[in-house]
Amino acid sequence: MKLYSLTLSGHAHRARLFLSLVGQPYEAVEVDFAGGQNRSPDFLAINPFGQVPVLDDDGVIVPDSNAILVYLAKKLGRGDWLPEDAEGAARVQRWLSVAAGPIAFGPCAARLVTLFGAAFDAEEVIARAHRILALIDAELSSRDWLAAERPTIADVALYSYIAAAPEGNVDLAAYGHVRAWLARIEALPGFVALPASPVGLNAAGGPA
Repeated sequence: MKLYSLTLSGHAHRARLFLSLVGQPYEAVEVDFAGGQNRSPDFLAINPFGQVPVLDDDGVIVPDSNAILVYLAKKLGRGDWLPEDAEGAARVQRWLSVAAGPIAFGPCAARLVTLFGAAFDAEEVIARAHRILALIDAELSSRDWLAAERPTIADVALYSYIAAAPEGNVDLAAYGHVRAWLARIEALPGFVALPASPVGLNAAGGPA
């Protein structure tokens, strides 16, 4: 397997994290966004959206981080990470939709402002981040994992941008259940971290 990735991308980190958690060997290919490699004809041939991650499994091309999580769980027969029953699969899908919606337009967008200078309204996306974090914190008040009694790809899909939320000036201090959940994921065998960046609340002197 070959994974086209960008080290600082939370979306790409989802795929790298899951590959590591399930012990699946792969070749990492760093895409040079600054040099425009993601807009090259060769890259657009495998993902016309010009985005990472993209998984190449011996010629089977799978773009999109959440699609990659589903593909890997199915391909590797990991029903422990993606339940086969209808109710269990639906619970996981609910959180994949959250990852693609409120997480993308909340903590992910806030981090894009500080890390890449994205033209979002910082106050608006930070407020969105806090709204979804409050909901997730309430969900985790009565259980350890989002979609099942064990970790699933739902937890993997939400982890990266929530863990990196302080880089977008989103303070996690008020969300004790979320912080405990992050720690549980980080304690899983095979965990790999998203590299931290000195921006937002991680910058010297506080908010950037």
